[in-house]
Amino acid sequence: MKKILMLMAAMSFCSLLFAQTKVGTTAANFLTIPVGPRASAMGSAFLAVANDATTAYWNPGGLSRLSRNEFTASFSEWLVNTKINWFGVAFKFDENNAIAISINQLDYGQEEITTAEQPNGTGARWDAVDLAVGVSYSRNLTDRFSIGATGKYITQRIWNESASAFALDIGLLFYTQLEGLQLGMNISNFGTELKLDGKDLLQSIDVDPSNAGNNANIAGGLNTESWPLPLTFSVGLAYDAINSEDWVLTLASDAVIPNNQSTYGNFGGEITWNKIISLRGGLNSVGKEAAEEGYTVGAGVQYDFGGFFAKIDYSYSDFGIFKQIQRFAISVGL
Repeated sequence: MKKILMLMAAMSFCSLLFAQTKVGTTAANFLTIPVGPRASAMGSAFLAVANDATTAYWNPGGLSRLSRNEFTASFSEWLVNTKINWFGVAFKFDENNAIAISINQLDYGQEEITTAEQPNGTGARWDAVDLAVGVSYSRNLTDRFSIGATGKYITQRIWNESASAFALDIGLLFYTQLEGLQLGMNISNFGTELKLDGKDLLQSIDVDPSNAGNNANIAGGLNTESWPLPLTFSVGLAYDAINSEDWVLTLASDAVIPNNQSTYGNFGGEITWNKIISLRGGLNSVGKEAAEEGYTVGAGVQYDFGGFFAKIDYSYSDFGIFKQIQRFAISVGL
């Protein structure tokens, strides 16, 4: 227990140094968009809760604690007419080992291409999409402590230009000796940098415009900068304040230390009746610089049919000048 807390403190200090030196200078920021209506409704305070398929995103160390195999598909209209979709499936090998496969996609949609000569459109369309594909593995090292990691392939594309990178998430989950209290830790998006390249960056260049006999159509390429990924360190607490046969009340809080923003906190809770109906609420991005995020609410319905269960979740998030964000998800488990 003491060693774990010392490790968390040391990594928090290192991450604070990152947060002070790099603000707003990362690519692939879709990786930081909260996944799943359940976690989002709890104010994105889910690091130490970590008990459904979206754990592959929040804290891969919790995957081995799942009781069943589970598939989740989550959909949301994101900002300025974009769409964020997440799909994940978690498999339990045995009591102590689990893997997961996940897909995280931000779709910017399509738009007609216009030029100065054809202001009403050329008939062609351009699009953009961000994508991350992850493979996770988690193992229970003891009856209280588990560890997990996710390897991710990340790509961003805008029309004919694209960039790709690889990243690693590492998560820990610890069940303390105080009944109902859990600690979680996660480092996400530790990896290579992104650099856009594509055919639209090829330009005709005259290397010597003062020479009339020079070839003015030599092919040259515009060089773009490389950008780091949004490295994030998070520490969380979750506590079952009530855990009876009919009612479970879970309170949670996360401290988030990103390399592209100020440090902030997320707070939330969930109350569940008879393992069927859940109500959730929270507050996220507390202390975040220039944050538009605010309160969150949501609900879920789950029913266990014996051999499998099905679940539907919904969340509503206040987003300041961007109005609101609504998320939907359906999950099945075996």
